[in-house]
Amino acid sequence: MNIKIRKYVNNDIEQMIDIWNEVVEQGIAFPQIDMLDIDSANRFFSSQTLTSVAENLDNGEILGLYILHPNNVGRCGHICNASYAVKSTSRGKHIGESLVRDCIEQAKNNGFKILQFNAVVKTNLVARRLYEKLGFVQLGVIPNGFLMKNGSYEDICPYYYIL
Repeated sequence: MNIKIRKYVNNDIEQMIDIWNEVVEQGIAFPQIDMLDIDSANRFFSSQTLTSVAENLDNGEILGLYILHPNNVGRCGHICNASYAVKSTSRGKHIGESLVRDCIEQAKNNGFKILQFNAVVKTNLVARRLYEKLGFVQLGVIPNGFLMKNGSYEDICPYYYIL
């Protein structure tokens, strides 16, 4: 499989919606509850500092995506935040790692100094292992910080990476 990470284009939106909504629907990683439609997706993805996709160049399929944006404003505007989504049928193929690595480089290119994740769900072990492998530092644990789809609460772990 030949994968390229690139900035999204409008023709990618429908596949991006499917991937994003799949993660939202699972209710175990993203804080969002509402699903994206064409209009909300266009607004959402275009409002980010950068939205990029992982494209399978062999068939044009979008396998994953990330959004990059400031985590705060003003004197904390040098800190960015990102979210990653990989199509469930493409997980375990290092696409997430490629997305995170590209995001780190793009965050630097966009003048950010720190990449911070505010709410990595403690039970999201695949993501946590990846972040730690890439050098992210866990800041602690926020008890019951995430409402799971089943109504229970799970701890969240903030992470940061010095760019």
